[in-house]
Formats: sequence, C-alpha cells, structure tokens
Amino acid sequence: MQIARRQFILQTALATTGLGLVPFGSFSQSKTGSPSDRVNVGLIGCGNRGIRVLNEHLALDNVRCLGMCDVNEELLETKAAEIFNDAQNKPKLYGDYRRMLDDKDIDAVIVATPDHWHCLPTVHACEANKDVYVEKPLANTIEECNIMQKAVRRYGRVVQVGQQQRSGEIWIDIMNRIKRGEIGKLYKTNIWANFSYGLGPEKLPEQPVPQDLDFDFWLGPAPDKEYRHNIYDSWRHFWDYGGGLMTDFGAHLIDMALWAKGITTPPSEVLASGGNFTHLERDRETFDTLSVIYPLEDYTISWQQNASAKAGPYGMIYGLEFIGDQGTIAADRKKWILLNEEGVTEHEPDFHYPHAENFISCVKSRDEPNCTIEMGRNVALYSHMGNIAVRSGESRLLWDNPANKFSNSAQATSLITPEYRKPWKLPKV
Repeated sequence: MQIARRQFILQTALATTGLGLVPFGSFSQSKTGSPSDRVNVGLIGCGNRGIRVLNEHLALDNVRCLGMCDVNEELLETKAAEIFNDAQNKPKLYGDYRRMLDDKDIDAVIVATPDHWHCLPTVHACEANKDVYVEKPLANTIEECNIMQKAVRRYGRVVQVGQQQRSGEIWIDIMNRIKRGEIGKLYKTNIWANFSYGLGPEKLPEQPVPQDLDFDFWLGPAPDKEYRHNIYDSWRHFWDYGGGLMTDFGAHLIDMALWAKGITTPPSEVLASGGNFTHLERDRETFDTLSVIYPLEDYTISWQQNASAKAGPYGMIYGLEFIGDQGTIAADRKKWILLNEEGVTEHEPDFHYPHAENFISCVKSRDEPNCTIEMGRNVALYSHMGNIAVRSGESRLLWDNPANKFSNSAQATSLITPEYRKPWKLPKV
C-alpha cells in the first residue's frame, strides 16, 4: 500500500512525577541523541485509542514511529497526515501488520485493535523479537490470554498491558494508604460502572462494505459476518470482538481491587447474575446489567454494572469502594475520599503518559513494566468469568486453574477457547 505520510512535530511536553509503590522510572534522552538510545515503535490499529496511545509514546524523548497499520486505508491515511505533517522521518503505512513486523528497525509495537485482534499480533511480535504495548483487556478469551503469556515468557519480551491506572498517581497513593493500614484490614471492595455506552449502538441493516475497508481482514479469526457499521464502529458490544462494560472498564477497575490485596491468581469461584433488561431497541449482545461476586479468602470483590443508571455511589458514575475494618476509601480517576476522617482530595492526574514512559523505560532497561502480562491475564480472567457465568446460564462457576476449565459447567468451559476462522490459526507456543 503506497500512501503519502507526514512527519510528526512534537508540541506537547511530558511532566513526570516521582510516585511511590511502583516507580515508573525516568526516560529523558534527547530525540537528537544516539541512535542506540532511540526506541522505534509501530502502531497496529489507528482508531482513536491507538492514535492517543501513539501520541503518548511520541511525547517521550527519542521515540520515533516507523510504521502505522490499519485495515481501513482512508483512516490510516487521515491519521498519518494529521500526526506526521512534515516530510522527514515518515512512517511506512501497512494494511497487514505482519509486513510491519518484518521491519527489523522497529523495536516495539502498540497493539490497539479490537479485542479479538490482540492475541495474534502480540504473539507474532514476540516471535519477531519486538516488545509490545497491548491495550486491555489482554484478549477476548481466556485461552488467548494464556497463549499470550506463554509467548511473552518464551521469547523474553517486555510487554506492557494498557491498564494505565497501574501508573496513576491517585491509585498509587490509595495503594500506599491501604498498605500502611489507614483503613485497617481490607476485607471487601465494591466496584461499579454505570456508563450509558454499555447500552450499545442503534440497530442498522446489512450495508455494503466501504471501499477503503478490508472488512474480511478486520474480522480476521472471528466468524464470517455481513458488514454493518455499528459492528465495525461499536465492536465491543458483540461477543466475537469484545466483552462489553465487563471487560472494557472491568479490566481497569477490577485490577485495582486485585492490586489492593496483592492478588495474583484467578478466582476459584464466581457468582453472577445479569442480562439485557433495558433499552432492548439498541443493538448489543453484551450485557447492560450485571452483578458479579468473587468470594476470595478473607476478601470479597463485588462488581456492579447498570448501563441505564448513569449514576452511582458518592456521586461517581464509576468507582471503587475499598472497605476496611477501620475505614473506607472511595475513588474514581479524579478523586479519592477517605471516610471516617475529614478530607477529600480532588485532582485530575494523567496516568496515560506515565504508563507509556514506564513501557519505554523498560524497553531500554529490560525491567518488568508496571502492568505485566501476568497482571493483564489475571484481571482479564476475572472479567471474562463474570460474562461467561451469565452467558452459560450458570449462577455459580467453579474454576479449576491447573486444568484451565470450569469444573461444574461444560457450557462455560466451551467459551474458554475460540474457534478461529480459516486461514487464521490459534497460535501454539
């Protein structure tokens, strides 16, 4: 694909702040420094999220973009022209990410595709000796998460999962307070996410595939399906491509509940109830209403999503309530509230840039990033299990971790591993 590309001129500077608990390091080499100091990245998936993540990396010193890839040629050309508006250091543009991985000058790739396209590019990038920043949730199925973890460890790559709250000042502050015992023993965390986008898009009929879109490649390993713009544009509401609110915001919020207690293993039991109960005129397969409880040893995590509510506790549409035997901390991305003491802190820190900085720093140092592949896999399993319980009609699921299956439900177990559409094959590592 031969497309005009333009150079990016950096206009924003990153202000870094030293944070406790999980330091994200320092990376401040000049963009005009030695080529050996440079980190060359490529972007796979040029939608709004992908472009934002790319810009977060380009805001760092001595990071260059050598390639951009998307199945939508018009989108690819437009985004490249918006970012790279000079004639020098132009990235190459690709319609097939595998061609970009052939470029030995690219050190790392950003995978910002729909969820069903996270596994293959990540595994192939690891095989090509490239590091990866992959968006959350880690993958669209449990078995894909397992495969990705195996690939990362087999090939020794640095992989940062895009659960940016792991690099966020407000969350690091909260974790430090919990660790210091400011709310006593943490024994329960309530989570809620009541976003109206969970209701899905408007229903549309089958439509002609746009001329500039390779829809067959976009479907990739997912089942063959007729084109409808709402599937392509709002993919996270359909099981073949995403998991709705549960895997979208759940990957962020449940992650905080696990981090607060230092939990690194999947749940052995999941209790769930939910379905599609409101706004049935909208187009979605994923659930608008969901209640999930994870009973863990001396600790319980509770998840609630109500897409029609558009409101939540403490005046927060989404958030977490960390409950200890001596106090409670409630928080969203803008503020935390410590109950049983006076005081509310409100600020709007940007944790996206520190997360990108941490990744690039680890690419150079070969240290583990703030959100490792294991962390990404673990929270993805929690999120998927909540969906799987309701999809399989089970109110209670029992997870056999060594066997990688649900011991009490063959139907639930059948949703662990996807069946890839030919010629795509589920990777073997």
